[in-house]
Amino acid sequence: MEQVAARLAEVDGRIADAARAASRDPSEITRIVVTKFHPVSLIEQLHALGVRDVGENRQQELSAKHEQLDLPDLRWHFVGQAQRNKARAIRQAASVVHSVDRDRLADALDAVGGAPLDVLLQVNLTAEAHRGGVAPDEAARLAAHVAGCATLRLRGVMAVAPLGEDPRPAFERLARSAEIVRAEVPEATLISAGMSADFADAIACGATHLRIGSAITGPRPERG
Repeated sequence: MEQVAARLAEVDGRIADAARAASRDPSEITRIVVTKFHPVSLIEQLHALGVRDVGENRQQELSAKHEQLDLPDLRWHFVGQAQRNKARAIRQAASVVHSVDRDRLADALDAVGGAPLDVLLQVNLTAEAHRGGVAPDEAARLAAHVAGCATLRLRGVMAVAPLGEDPRPAFERLARSAEIVRAEVPEATLISAGMSADFADAIACGATHLRIGSAITGPRPERG
């Protein structure tokens, strides 16, 4: 617990410094702790330390942890690639889905029904079409489609900085996509960007939500 608390405090300090350097209020930035492959006991420790936003990128792990933990004030963020046939399971466990990147996935999530679900559009910042995410020039069209889904609330955009590229220009491209999406859906104001190695650049480019794993959780256990 002490090590986790120390890492959390250190990262939060770096987030605050990066926000102030960008002339932003640190309180407007949400830190999501990604707990991939870590046990539920770590999430319990994080919760005791005040963490209320956690992220998972595999549906099976999200569902299992959500079922094991009875923490009503914990917000579960699904941040991985989503499959249409997992839409019901994702929706049953997730508070926010960050990775809507196509009409058919939005439709599958919407068809499950229930209370409104917050979603973000994942934008592909690479030149490789097979990577997850909608192409930037398709973001406005997809935003309009999602806005027409009765049980989905489009809240913003998400992206991962491409490997081997300076993250700053990549996040600047995401900021431009965010502006395009907001022109279509004004309430879609969130930008989910930045991980352990590049969150300062994401903050400088307007990120409102950071997805931070190992810098807080420590080394990831081997997958079982």
